[in-house]
Amino acid sequence: MLELVDVRAGYGRTEIIHGVSVTVPSDGVAAVMGHNGAGKTTLLRAAVGLLPITSGRILFEGTDIGRMRPAARVARGLAYVPQGQQSFGQLTCAENLQVVADGRKNGRKLIADMLDLFPALVPLLDRRAGLLSGGQRQQLAIARALITEPRMLILDEPTEGIQPSVVAEIENTIVELGRGGNLGVLLVEQHIGFALDNARHYYILESGRITSTGDGGADAATTVRAAMAI
Repeated sequence: MLELVDVRAGYGRTEIIHGVSVTVPSDGVAAVMGHNGAGKTTLLRAAVGLLPITSGRILFEGTDIGRMRPAARVARGLAYVPQGQQSFGQLTCAENLQVVADGRKNGRKLIADMLDLFPALVPLLDRRAGLLSGGQRQQLAIARALITEPRMLILDEPTEGIQPSVVAEIENTIVELGRGGNLGVLLVEQHIGFALDNARHYYILESGRITSTGDGGADAATTVRAAMAI
């Protein structure tokens, strides 16, 4: 379980996140939704250690990781897929996977598992990542993160700028991972249907504060749209 407890964070003297608390189950999805500029990415960067918190606590499996460096958090089982389908553009798809798998005892099996999970990547293994479509790069980015065998996967806008058919593939993958029972997912998403269909619990972030929370599921869509005034 990942718990952000009364977390405050920002840039310089500007506080962006004002006492936010979010709980992510160890075997399900928690979704954070909000408009652009609400502070969603800032919250995720604080969770993974790319941005220091000024107060509050970040607990992962009962241990306070709020002052740990990002690499130490990754070693404990966090994985982060940032916004923008990031990859090593000059490397092939296969090399992008291999660079993460290198040094892991079961690296070859992990790559094979990721290709089973994302079969669309198989015919693209020899293609440079910079030449892939946005949806293909996003699948590659998630596969790379999963090769680290995380217990908590943090996704920032995984459907942004991606065609609907690929969104469905990513959604199916998240559902399948959740069914395994040993992976939690913190999902930041503006696509309300995608977020609520997958989330056990949702949080709405507005101007750096949680303004509404509730259980996920399709029935929550009307409530969420009203809370976000959309």
